[in-house]
Amino acid sequence: MRPAFSVIFLTTLIGVGQGLFLALFTGQIYSLAKLLPAQDSRVFYATGSAVALTFLVLGLAASVFHLGRPERAWRSAAKWRSSWLSREVIILPITLFLVFLYGALHYFGYTEPLFVIQGSLPVDPTLIVGVLATISTFLLFLCTGMIYASLRFLQEWHSALTVFNYILLGAASGFMLATAYSALLGIHLVGFYGAWAVVLTLAAFISRMASLMRNRTIKRKSSIQSAIGVRHNRIVQESQGFMGGSFNTREFFHGKSRLMLKWVKHGFIVLTFFVPVVLVGIAYRNSSETLALWAFVVQYIGLLMERWYFFADASHPQNIYYQSIA
Repeated sequence: MRPAFSVIFLTTLIGVGQGLFLALFTGQIYSLAKLLPAQDSRVFYATGSAVALTFLVLGLAASVFHLGRPERAWRSAAKWRSSWLSREVIILPITLFLVFLYGALHYFGYTEPLFVIQGSLPVDPTLIVGVLATISTFLLFLCTGMIYASLRFLQEWHSALTVFNYILLGAASGFMLATAYSALLGIHLVGFYGAWAVVLTLAAFISRMASLMRNRTIKRKSSIQSAIGVRHNRIVQESQGFMGGSFNTREFFHGKSRLMLKWVKHGFIVLTFFVPVVLVGIAYRNSSETLALWAFVVQYIGLLMERWYFFADASHPQNIYYQSIA
């Protein structure tokens, strides 16, 4: 498939925003359980929510460039009963609102308990909204992943691993940003978020490698015989059938060499999984704000490469027919 940079930025940016919110709320849960020191609501949670919201809005803005008729964008939510894209369009603004509300409640200090569960768990408005936002965040991950996993004719995507990869990569990048955020604020959560970032990055590595191995051994359901409806043992295409390019050859094939695909694949594996883990480990040991931030930046660059490869690696069945080009 032909990678669209608007979709690449959409999926990676909202993934970071979702992951950062999950990191913030995880920190709050640990604080309620007395496993971490409590953090200032306005400085840590409200500002962090604003950063997460910024990434989500930037992702939403990037999606506009993928629309042929942006003024008709509202119609994309009409098919919510059958379309995962429509469900994503509905869930995304709900997630935006809940993350905004979560940050606003912290900013204005609505942290007094409404009631206490079993005499030990104080429940305030931020906790209730945080739970709702967490559910919405995972639903958004599910919808985004299922947009691609539900396409049976693209066998590289039609797998539960696609959904797991979106969840784990988004969460890993968000926790990596939370590590950098903690380091920049100078609070003692770098080890906590850094450890989570490493665990999630390694989990994402296992999941992504599993999908790459699966894609290498796919047994194609289509052949050139089925593509043109002719049953013959040996069929060779000698001409594309057009004087020049067509919509099919432009939109359903990336047009890059196998060597470039190989370099992009190896590049995203190194930049997404290995370099950030090393950098965040050194940052924790040396108490370095700069290295923690670079760990996130390098991982995000790797995520851009990973998402480009995700789209380019999918082989549309029509390319069997246009094999002289594809």
